[in-house]
Amino acid sequence: MDAWTSVFRIAVGGYWLYFASQKWTGVEWVRPLIQKAPGVNPIPGLHELLAVLVAPNWFIFAVLQTAGETTVAVLLILGLFTRAAALLGLLLAAGLALTIAFLDADIGSRWLYYLAVLVNAQVLFAGAGPLALDRRFGGRRWLAS
Repeated sequence: MDAWTSVFRIAVGGYWLYFASQKWTGVEWVRPLIQKAPGVNPIPGLHELLAVLVAPNWFIFAVLQTAGETTVAVLLILGLFTRAAALLGLLLAAGLALTIAFLDADIGSRWLYYLAVLVNAQVLFAGAGPLALDRRFGGRRWLAS
């Protein structure tokens, strides 16, 4: 069962690596998504934040999201600073679930964004598993497993 924890962590890292890599050659395709998000977001306060801060500065936020996704991917795949990486992944996934998910009119498809929150939470609570650099370097207890 311990090995499953490592396999799951690596799979979640692969998930983030796939989505990060979609933006490595350019983030221009993200622009319409970010700029449409305020118009469909029903959450008071967040709707205004997206309209006033995020949409006008879409490029900065797209690059930060890409850097965050890449960092989470590499750290989770290596099993290094696993809990910190999973926490960052959870925050990134929550941000997507609260913003970009509302662009999809199909409520069933939104669950893919919510699922990303859950799998990152699972890694956060379960830790790195036995196949991880955290174990080799004796990382601090809250960062490792």
